[in-house]
Amino acid sequence: MGRDGKLECMKTRITFILNLFLAYILAFMLAKAVFLIYNCVSHPVAFSDVLGILWHGLPLDASSSGYLIAVPLLLTIVSVWTPRLGWWRPLILCYTGLTSWLLAIIVTVDCALYPFWGFKLDATVFAYLDSPANALSSVSWLFVLCGIVAVFLLFLLYRKLLRSVVPSTLCPPFHYHMSTCVLLLMGGLTFLVIRGGTGKSTMNVGVVYYSTDPYLNHAAVNPAFSLLSSSLKSKKFDKMYRFFPEDKATTAFDSLGYSSVSEGQDTLLTTLRPNILLIIMEGFGGTVTESLGGRDDISPCFSRLVKEGVFFNRCYANSYRTDRGTVCILSGYPSFPTVSPMKMPGKSSSLGSIASVLKSEGYSTDFLYGGDINFTNMKSYLLANGYQQAIGDTWFPSDVRKTHAWGVTDHIVFDSLLARIIRQPSERPWFTTCLTLSSHEPWEVPFSRKGLDKKANAMAYLDDCLGHFVEKVKQTPAWDSLLIICLPDHGINYPEGTTESDIRRYHIPMLWIGGAVKQPRVVSTICSQTDLVATLLGQLHMNHTNFPFSRDILSANYTCPHAIHTFDNGFAYMDTTGYTVVDLTSGQVLTDNPHPSSARLEKGKVLLQKMMEDFSQR
Repeated sequence: MGRDGKLECMKTRITFILNLFLAYILAFMLAKAVFLIYNCVSHPVAFSDVLGILWHGLPLDASSSGYLIAVPLLLTIVSVWTPRLGWWRPLILCYTGLTSWLLAIIVTVDCALYPFWGFKLDATVFAYLDSPANALSSVSWLFVLCGIVAVFLLFLLYRKLLRSVVPSTLCPPFHYHMSTCVLLLMGGLTFLVIRGGTGKSTMNVGVVYYSTDPYLNHAAVNPAFSLLSSSLKSKKFDKMYRFFPEDKATTAFDSLGYSSVSEGQDTLLTTLRPNILLIIMEGFGGTVTESLGGRDDISPCFSRLVKEGVFFNRCYANSYRTDRGTVCILSGYPSFPTVSPMKMPGKSSSLGSIASVLKSEGYSTDFLYGGDINFTNMKSYLLANGYQQAIGDTWFPSDVRKTHAWGVTDHIVFDSLLARIIRQPSERPWFTTCLTLSSHEPWEVPFSRKGLDKKANAMAYLDDCLGHFVEKVKQTPAWDSLLIICLPDHGINYPEGTTESDIRRYHIPMLWIGGAVKQPRVVSTICSQTDLVATLLGQLHMNHTNFPFSRDILSANYTCPHAIHTFDNGFAYMDTTGYTVVDLTSGQVLTDNPHPSSARLEKGKVLLQKMMEDFSQR
């Protein structure tokens, strides 16, 4: 064989990998068509919606296709160095046949279960494999038979599609090293496709969420990716944190006074329908706040604002990560030591949020963040829980998207936030949430204050941005009916060496300011981030029964003040008697202040058990 022929052999390999990649993408598009047809009666969609589903679903389809071509790519690289190539085509056909079966089963099961579940196929399905008889008891044998036929027909279609791109023969390439290098380069590109690019966030289900209609988002989700992703994160939640018998845990939990009804609460506001701005301040813990015992030179603006509003000075963060703290704040739902609800769309979509309640009461709702809105499935969580719009870094001009390592730096975001407030129509109340990002490692900010280290300086920058923003809003007509709530997503390790054993690590400020606030005051009741939902809705005389772990701390029935904070495989429980910190890996009590308390230890374990029990059932 001449040189041209052997170059053609190298080209054959490259073309095969590209065609197989495209064939898998086409297979996933066909899966979306099947899904839409199957659900067309209960969820009719317009042609433009179909195009939107296919377009927005492409990132997950490409990532899933990248996973699927990994084995053929590896076998093709091996074939470059193998003198006899008779093994290659049978192995490839065997692999594509196997994946045809798997995809046919996944697509069929996804379509069949969606009308019952209301969310895409995920690891929940494996819970029914232990008892298939019970799983099938609610459907007819005709339903099962139709499913089997559908699997077989889809298998035939997928097998024909994938076989069509497999070359009938393979020959040695002209230049072994060149062929290997080209195929390895393709491997690198495949990795980037699987990962979702070079950004900070990796590919996740939330990337394809683009609509306020949950069905359109679900239709865009690749069921194979959803199943794989959730399986990797899946744990037997119903087996976790089982410290006590069920009856004892339930009795102990009931004694903690969780109530979903507000009674005779204090009134902090001048109106029942204020416009509401919630600012989630990245890492702005108590140790950087003079009002909570921190330094006086880091956050002077916040200290000034404390005197103008309602300051909750015994508030505690439920978690130590942004994705978990955000859910605690917005959904009034607890955090867990080793689980992030936001990363599990099948569960997080059931939580509800402040936005979902306000939206039902006529509010417009949106979320503004200067970073990657898809990070940790944030976008899917927001759109599934009442936010009509979720804005991230791509909404900003391209020249400012990299003004911080995580995206758009805070003063630019605050300027955009101010412009959005000014443009808000006056005939409808609105609820806007803004998540800041600059007060985060690597702590690089366009600001410098003498005498501060990098971490403190980054916090001072956020404080300065907030101070200027509030002063500007005061000059607008929006101020009179505005409630601004400032609440961190979590505390930070500052000063250096502050660990989870120290209550200062999760002691955070919560501040309500604005023209809608009746008068300045200090609320010294122990509470946590999760209590914002019930407390705010209680002030608005709105129902908060769907938030079982959120308490209206201004209500007369808030009689057992306490808070729980979780960290990596550990928790801290605090009440009026002190606080207890526990390492769950060793079972060791790390801190008992001011004295050992078996009661605090038991209450913390009861809370963790009941919270996980609720989560396992969602």
